[in-house]
Amino acid sequence: MIRVLLADDEHLIRGAVAALLGLEPDLEVVAEVGRGDEVPPAVAAHAPDVAVLDIDMPGADGLTVAERLHEAGATCAVCILTSFGRPGYLRRAMAAGVRGFVAKDAPTEELATAIRKVHNGGRYLDAELAASAMAAGDNPLTAREREILRLIGAGTETSRIAALLNLSEGTVRNYLSTAMTKLGQPNRVAAVQAAREMGWV
Repeated sequence: MIRVLLADDEHLIRGAVAALLGLEPDLEVVAEVGRGDEVPPAVAAHAPDVAVLDIDMPGADGLTVAERLHEAGATCAVCILTSFGRPGYLRRAMAAGVRGFVAKDAPTEELATAIRKVHNGGRYLDAELAASAMAAGDNPLTAREREILRLIGAGTETSRIAALLNLSEGTVRNYLSTAMTKLGQPNRVAAVQAAREMGWV
C-alpha cells in the first residue's frame, strides 16, 4: 500500500481527489492538509510515501514546501499539482528533488499513475509542461537577484532588504537594475510580475 499525503487549499478538490485515489487498491490517503506550512508536520506525523502538493497554497507554496522537505531530508517522494504552465516551476521543482509534475486538470488515473511511478523511484512529467519549460530556456536571474525580487514582491523596502542581506542599499538597487534589464522590464513591480509569470521567483 502506498501512503499518500494530499495538500491543496481547495477543500472540495482535495476531498474529491482523496475519495478517487481511495478507490485505487494500492493507494491510501493518510493525511490531508489545506496549507503549505502544515505539510512538514503532517509528513512527520503520518510518514507518507508520496506527498502530493498543490503549487499554489497559503502558508507556503508547493515548491517552497518541496524545497523545505528536500532540505530536511524527508524520505517521501514529492509530486506537484499545478494549473500553471510556467516553465520556471518545472526547473525549480526538479532542483528541489520533486519527482512528479502533474497538471491539476489531469484525470485521477493519471495522478495515480504518477504517484506509483514516483514511489518506485521514477519521474512523471506532464508532457505539455515539460515542453514549455524547454522552450523557455534557462532562468537568467542569479540566486541573489531572485531573492531580492522575492522580497520586493513581498513588499519589503530596499533599506530592509539591504539590512536582511547585509548589503548596501546601492548594491540592492544595482541587483534590481540588473534583474529589470535581464527581464526587459521598466520597473521593479513589472520585473517581479514577469519573474513570477515565468515561475522564476
